[in-house]
Amino acid sequence: MSAGDDILLRVEGRVGHATLNRPKALNALSYDMAMALERALDDWRDDPAVDMVLIDAEGEKAFCAGGDINALYSTGKTGNFDYARTFWADEYRLNAKIAAFPKPYVALMDGIVMGGGVGVSAHGSHRIVTDKTMLAMPECGIGLIPDVGGTWLLAHAPGRIGEYLGLTGARIGAADAMYAGFADTFVPSDKLDALKARLLATGDESCITEFAAQPPAGDLANIANEIETAFSGSSIPEIADALGDMDAEWAGKAAKAIDRCSPISLACTLEMVRAARDDRSVADSLKREYRFVSRCMEHGDFLEGVRAAIIDKDRNPVFAGASKEVSDARLAQMLAPPPGGDIEISA
Repeated sequence: MSAGDDILLRVEGRVGHATLNRPKALNALSYDMAMALERALDDWRDDPAVDMVLIDAEGEKAFCAGGDINALYSTGKTGNFDYARTFWADEYRLNAKIAAFPKPYVALMDGIVMGGGVGVSAHGSHRIVTDKTMLAMPECGIGLIPDVGGTWLLAHAPGRIGEYLGLTGARIGAADAMYAGFADTFVPSDKLDALKARLLATGDESCITEFAAQPPAGDLANIANEIETAFSGSSIPEIADALGDMDAEWAGKAAKAIDRCSPISLACTLEMVRAARDDRSVADSLKREYRFVSRCMEHGDFLEGVRAAIIDKDRNPVFAGASKEVSDARLAQMLAPPPGGDIEISA
């Protein structure tokens, strides 16, 4: 299968320009799209005629709503887990390359940005959000974890904001995306085309500051102390109990969100976000994320989570485990290095 027109890759002036082009699918990232982008980045990295990379997307709704979950589900249901393992391993290599890219990498995160969309944008050097940005890492709800380097990003958010966003899948706008460290600059949507035109004309990322503005106020900074209190617990049950003791509206929503998620995904996410605070680079976090995803079909809740959320859309997954309690042995099983050792991830 070829990426075809699903991703447009070209050099315009001194800019390597990538456009996600599946607007009807909210620009969901397929395996072939990811690999085409990686090949282009390798070429542009070594091309002295290319000074910077710009990634954007077609359509008004989404930058990228995540990876192509349908393909992962359909192959996994047949017992073919190797397709998904290859998808994730190769996608994670792409994420690491973006994080280490030696030239300016400008991401226009306009619209929905989730999952795999975070992976091809939030590791870049210049991350631009707009008044249309809606960012989330909702993977625990489908039996996955915040991957594509998400645990690294969450680990470096202020205080316990990372635990909050990763465990609840809370949706945030531009100001909160900047506060949490997923973005750098706010540009109003009605100025985005002009910014893009300037970038393509000049190949100079310094012009971004001319278009920057203050984003509409967010919520995270105002509740950061309460989040710190609630999400400092050592386990998911402790966090759930702390949220239950709070009267705040946000805490009630967070508790309900956690209650809908896969217990093993929640426990592993909590463990991985905290472990990532000691990682040397995003590559270390990606290797740990792969330990989980390599097992999430065969030994986790991924297939059931996707069935309930995307395939049958009954929103009633039957996850393994009757409570949010996950044994140390189960946690260790999911996060142990795969047979043969951790995957190699280098830029």
